[in-house]
Amino acid sequence: MDHSSNNILLDQFGRPHDYLRISLTERCNLRCTYCMPEEGIVLRPRAQFMKTDEVIAIAKTFVSLGIKKIRLTGGEPLVRNDAKEVIEQLAKLPIELAISTNGVLVDQFIDTFKKAGIHSINVSLDSLQEGKTAAITRRNNFAATLSNIHLLIKENFHVKLNAVIMKGLNDDEILDFVQFTKENPVHFRFIEFMPFNGNKWDWSKGLSYKEIMDLVNTDYGAKVQKLQDKKNDTAKSYKIEGYKGTFAVISSVTNPFCDSCNRLRLTADGRMKNCLFSQSETDLLTAFRNGEDLRPLIFENVWKKKSTRGGMDTFEEFSDASLNQQNRSMIAIGG
Repeated sequence: MDHSSNNILLDQFGRPHDYLRISLTERCNLRCTYCMPEEGIVLRPRAQFMKTDEVIAIAKTFVSLGIKKIRLTGGEPLVRNDAKEVIEQLAKLPIELAISTNGVLVDQFIDTFKKAGIHSINVSLDSLQEGKTAAITRRNNFAATLSNIHLLIKENFHVKLNAVIMKGLNDDEILDFVQFTKENPVHFRFIEFMPFNGNKWDWSKGLSYKEIMDLVNTDYGAKVQKLQDKKNDTAKSYKIEGYKGTFAVISSVTNPFCDSCNRLRLTADGRMKNCLFSQSETDLLTAFRNGEDLRPLIFENVWKKKSTRGGMDTFEEFSDASLNQQNRSMIAIGG
């Protein structure tokens, strides 16, 4: 189908796409169990990944097609050697720029974030307990992460904290996470455990949106206030009356939000994915290096987007390892 007459990235279900997530690297200074296989992933030659100028050039093509927001992800985007340069170059584009990080290196980038006009920063925080954080991340960086979260708050950034909720691991901390929003003006988001290659996914480890909210409602009762969600929000947001912060649930498994999805993804090796769970990818980097026009490739990729979770329409399909393990591991997609 010829889309060249317009500059809006529409799929066949009429969904416009104006939000691009760019993974800067597959490398990370943590080893989170739900993200990376225990044995790690094979580190590939740098030549297979986008260079600084390639990230910027490909991003510019997306912006010319109506992308209004870019979020940098990883791996851990801040471990990339040229992270500051990439951030500063992207900041020149007419977009809202945001970043997702594990928070360990944030203190070294405060000035870069400010200079780039970044206001919103997502930080992974799966536990408020040091020992448990070490077990989840297989590293001992809890103190640095927590310190940097408070630094971001102090420097007036909009801070979203992401916790992947798993039974028997951190589900006993949900009320502690909510309590954290009492004195801290953060947006704490509880994410349902999702299947990716190598993370030993099993929904019996997952906690559903309903189960999470039942816990909160039982404890806080009438003090729980539902907030108005924006059209493309992946999270269902709430706050406790009188608390400085808010919290939300991202229900990718039990209550997907695909009908209003406006997101696209570019992996660190320059492949485009139209859905986090999509098994098909479009190799933009090779095409770019061959001097090809990327626009038809991008239009075609968006047009072929499935209606729900990469085509896994039912919970049964989503739970089928022969389907959900065909995808990359989360570390190789970009959060």
